Amino acid sequence: MSALRFYPAVLGGATVALALGFGYVLRKRRKTPEQLERERRMRISVHGRIIDGTVIDAQEVANGNGNPVQLLIYRYDVSGVSYEASQDITHLRQFVDIHTCKIGLPSSVKYDPQNPGDSIVISEEWSGLRLNSLGVPIKKRPSSKIQTAK
Repeated sequence: MSALRFYPAVLGGATVALALGFGYVLRKRRKTPEQLERERRMRISVHGRIIDGTVIDAQEVANGNGNPVQLLIYRYDVSGVSYEASQDITHLRQFVDIHTCKIGLPSSVKYDPQNPGDSIVISEEWSGLRLNSLGVPIKKRPSSKIQTAK
């Protein structure tokens, strides 16, 4: 019996093990929907164009698993085309209070120039919400300065 006849089986087993390991690494690095949404907001915040819009409604609805989802519904026009969109602001609670958002409030909307239907009103780095005509944000961002006690 020659040992050479076992080489194809060993080589095939090593190939399968390598493929399984590679698949595990790729699956482990897959981004969650929250991470993808955060990246979308950041991309539009950095590269988007600003246009005037109007907040139509602010709602808190329950999703399938019973957790409340906060939605900001707004309208804006780009090149004569009217868009109506909603943004899930559940993860941005520290920047905006949905209960103080006024219906019909003018706001700024950032949109993707390549896809005008892809837009945001608020992100971690930017807010288009206006409290009054001066453009004062709804909530101040948490201060990053560390204060020492005297």
